[in-house]
Amino acid sequence: MKPQTIYKKSLALLLAVAIPLTVGGIAAYFTVTGIDSWYSTLNKPWFNPPNWIFGPVWTTLYVIMGYSSWRIWQLPPSPQRNKALAIYWIQLFFNFWWSILFFHFENIGLALAEILILWVCIVLMIIHFSKLDRLAGWLQVPYLLWVSFATALTAAIFNLNP
Repeated sequence: MKPQTIYKKSLALLLAVAIPLTVGGIAAYFTVTGIDSWYSTLNKPWFNPPNWIFGPVWTTLYVIMGYSSWRIWQLPPSPQRNKALAIYWIQLFFNFWWSILFFHFENIGLALAEILILWVCIVLMIIHFSKLDRLAGWLQVPYLLWVSFATALTAAIFNLNP
């Protein structure tokens, strides 16, 4: 492989990882402002993890998400690749808005509806990524599992705080 090709691929990988990390970082800003105030007053289920766990988990998931999307991005252009990447961008949009709806607007019900849409988008992304690159699809499974947990947590908080 030519040094110029390696450089371009490395730059593309860096960009692919930086995008979800940036989206997550901006969303985290809205999260942090709500954790110590409003969120701390809510009734939470027994399976609510400590607050410190969310940062490392999300950071890891964003890096994996970026790498996985990069694998798809590196494939030759095709309608299937474009559709997979479109679904990726849609799920990233919904990922961003959950924190803002939940922590900034303090709207648990709307956040719950939104995270259900996010969950469906992640499933669709995994299906479409897997058709193009099995590893890229499988790399998204921890993300789906974490969002499944976050969905259950959001639903429980919604039920405990009428």
